[in-house]
Amino acid sequence: MLDLLGQVRWQDLLDIAIVSIIIYKVLLLVKGTEAAQMIVGLVILLIAAFFSEYFQLYTIDWLIQSFWAHVVIVLIILFHPEIRTALAQIGGKSLFLYGFASAEGLKSLDEIIKAVKIFADRKIGALIIFERNIVLEGYIEIGTTLDAKVSKELLLSIFHPSSPIHDGAVVIKGNRIIAAGCFLPIILGDEAGKTFGTRHRAGISVTKETDAVAVIVSEEAGIISVAMREKIETDVDINRLRDTLTLLFAKTEEKKKNPLKRYK
Repeated sequence: MLDLLGQVRWQDLLDIAIVSIIIYKVLLLVKGTEAAQMIVGLVILLIAAFFSEYFQLYTIDWLIQSFWAHVVIVLIILFHPEIRTALAQIGGKSLFLYGFASAEGLKSLDEIIKAVKIFADRKIGALIIFERNIVLEGYIEIGTTLDAKVSKELLLSIFHPSSPIHDGAVVIKGNRIIAAGCFLPIILGDEAGKTFGTRHRAGISVTKETDAVAVIVSEEAGIISVAMREKIETDVDINRLRDTLTLLFAKTEEKKKNPLKRYK
């Protein structure tokens, strides 16, 4: 045993540590998503491959071996959203750089909170999308480019019922409103729940395809909802909304409250 330990190099320990971190990050990435179910399916195929070879089930073994010959292409097709998210997180900027960490950024965050409160009080429908690691260029192209400083007044004018772009979404990056009137793809069927309208389904949809965060205000009831990681929390009060956005984009010490636990 001592001889075996003596043969272990520091490079081996580093190698094991890096692989362990990668596996851990991958598991965190797919946790609670459809990809987790796909991984379970791949494990079942591995078990089936073992038993088909052991019991000499040649037809099943041939089918499984044919599948493994193209497994790389299959994995890219099945996991392309997760792969895109992972690559964006590796090469993207940190939240501190594009978030609301500066004094000006915190003021912008406060302007957004004030606007959302007014929307909820007056029952004005709104959909605000916060860009994170994955660039939302495809969604922005459909809307009206603004690239304007975040302000409560501008948000109120955009989502005012008389505005020609009030039905679309606003995309925010850092302290800037990048675009408004953006129409997002909508989840159909039971996936988004029968109780959600177009605005909520669009908000959930964008968080499925990207790592964006969506804040939705219901036009009918003035209820605030937050969507991220394909999950949605409804009936969010203004204080919890502030905590959630502050934790995500301002990197404060409020992590102790862990307002994101419902999205894990």
